[in-house]
Amino acid sequence: MTGASASINRIEVGGRSWILRLESSLRDEVRDPKRSYACMCAAAEAGLAPPVLYADPDAGVAIITFVESRPLDDYPGGPEALARALGSLAARLHATQLFPPVADYPSLVGGLLERLQATGLYRGLLDPHRDALERLRAAYPWDASRLVSSHNDSHPGNILFDGERLWLIDWETAFRNDPAVDLALLTMYRAGTPDLQEALLTAWRGRPSDPVLRARVFLMRQFVKLFHGCATGLYVLERQPDFAETDMTAPSPAEFSAAFRAGRLTSNSFEAQRIGARVALRSFLEGVRSPAFDEAAATLRAG
Repeated sequence: MTGASASINRIEVGGRSWILRLESSLRDEVRDPKRSYACMCAAAEAGLAPPVLYADPDAGVAIITFVESRPLDDYPGGPEALARALGSLAARLHATQLFPPVADYPSLVGGLLERLQATGLYRGLLDPHRDALERLRAAYPWDASRLVSSHNDSHPGNILFDGERLWLIDWETAFRNDPAVDLALLTMYRAGTPDLQEALLTAWRGRPSDPVLRARVFLMRQFVKLFHGCATGLYVLERQPDFAETDMTAPSPAEFSAAFRAGRLTSNSFEAQRIGARVALRSFLEGVRSPAFDEAAATLRAG
């Protein structure tokens, strides 16, 4: 299987299964095996990631224990138990020894947007996103003293359930970051209702959430959407450098997911990637323009 920047292969050695990860030669502000392999090995030592047999960041080669996974929907106790388990997993990750840093997350997202604008993929259609990002940056109080070890890409595809416990995989974008990034991702993908979000945040925090935490997570979701929209758009251009969009029309996230379930889209296809980028960029704008954004921003100003 080939992803955005690595080839992932299952191999059999001595009657055991392993994952052979081969990095591409692409390097940028996010893709850096020296950092990501250090994070992966630290997470493995902490019991958060599958054990690592071998890792050579200079060669871009890693051999990792293969985990036979089951659907997250099979987690015992249902969605609420899974939400609590995910919150506990995030708490353990955030308590590990600090990962290496990169640029602060808002600046990193801003840099990705600038790169995407410079490509011409959207032909000047990203000006509203640039303005919305400035509004978001002004609303979110960045505090470098809060940074923790963060996965930064904890969507369901990077969470394995082996029938007993959860594992985090694919540490390419791991670095020291605001804990709200992981919480934003986990609540977006696996805790879509207020009750499930509260279960996750309570498990992470060790006590019930409060309006300030919920506001931080809501605003961080908008950063995360823009990050993924920009990163996916840049990946689209890596696959077809001359491709250009003519508008930003996109389905809703629910409609996008339904297209996969119905078989109209397949994972990692070019069409899925180009639509997925537009879905994330649309959702980002809608989030920043929503009444909930104003409420969250006011909560953080008051708190």
